[in-house]
Amino acid sequence: MSAPAPDMLAGRVPRRQARWYRALAVVAAGLIALMMGVTCIDVFGRYLLNRPFGGAYELTQMLLAALVFVALPLTTADGGHVEVDLALHMFSRRVQVLMGRLAGLVSAAALAYFAWRLAVIGLDQWHEGTRSASLMLPMAPLAFLAAISCAVSSLILILPRDEVAA
Repeated sequence: MSAPAPDMLAGRVPRRQARWYRALAVVAAGLIALMMGVTCIDVFGRYLLNRPFGGAYELTQMLLAALVFVALPLTTADGGHVEVDLALHMFSRRVQVLMGRLAGLVSAAALAYFAWRLAVIGLDQWHEGTRSASLMLPMAPLAFLAAISCAVSSLILILPRDEVAA
């Protein structure tokens, strides 16, 4: 394993060379750029032309939700989730490793459950034709994106670190 990049926190595993990681990072950057564009158009229209972008708030909310779920597998792969280990140092290295694996399995199970529930919600929204309030955008694709993101993050936690990096 190579040395961590200078901007990586200790204990995190760099995954920047993996194709899937780079692809998701590009998508996340694109979503941030879109959010910035929507905000700029809204501010420009509101204050200079007196014609605000009517769906800016709703579109920004949807883009932010998409960004969070696109970034979830990236954060999971980097080991960047918040961890509280106040008493972990009091245990032997072996117990620490076992507790880490148990925490990973519990997290994977929770994410798998979220993926299943979000898929069910997405199917319900798809069949009911649920749309956003002002722009009338379909909501099901966002639920499916969230479900896929949770499922991928769950797999990242279960697979050995070597397979995730490929």
